[in-house]
Amino acid sequence: MRKPAMPNLRIVVINTVIHDEDDEALHAQAERARVLRIGLLEAGYDIIASLPPDMYLPERIAQLQPDMIIVDAESDARDVLEHVVIATRDERRPIVMFTEDQDPESMEAAVEAGVSAYIVAGLQGERIKPVLQVALAQFRREQKLLEELSDTKSKLAERKVIERAKGLLMERQRFTEEQAYQKLRSMAMSKNLKLSEVAQRILDVEDLLG
Repeated sequence: MRKPAMPNLRIVVINTVIHDEDDEALHAQAERARVLRIGLLEAGYDIIASLPPDMYLPERIAQLQPDMIIVDAESDARDVLEHVVIATRDERRPIVMFTEDQDPESMEAAVEAGVSAYIVAGLQGERIKPVLQVALAQFRREQKLLEELSDTKSKLAERKVIERAKGLLMERQRFTEEQAYQKLRSMAMSKNLKLSEVAQRILDVEDLLG
């Protein structure tokens, strides 16, 4: 996982595409984009691209490798989110969404999708830096918890494999539990393997032999 330093984040901005030809809507979008860009630049961030939420987004994100993704979605946040989720599925990144969409279902969907900060009616230049700082801290905290959980699950799985291999040695060779453990340990040391790797090999051989 990338761990970018503040404040020189490499940022990709995802802008919604307004299909309405209404001048007021187009002006509002342009103003939002201007405020966001100025706020990011004044805070010292590096805007490496502004992209539409389309089918090419996953490929562009993979190419650009940004440290953070900012979504500027005036409305219909869920529609934009679908593209962003696909784009960050294989490599998670902090995502900050500025939107006018106050629909509770949109907020819930954003949180479930991994959005680090969902800011409603809060696109103000002076707020951008602290919002991004909090979002990055939140993302790192969540990633640490996920890594710890994954590590715990991995250790539990390894223990189960070792216990099964010990049980097999005790059954097949009439070893005591301590003798079975020492046998596994000796094999691991001689082959320069982890205890769980040796245990898995023993179980694999047993499966092949039936």
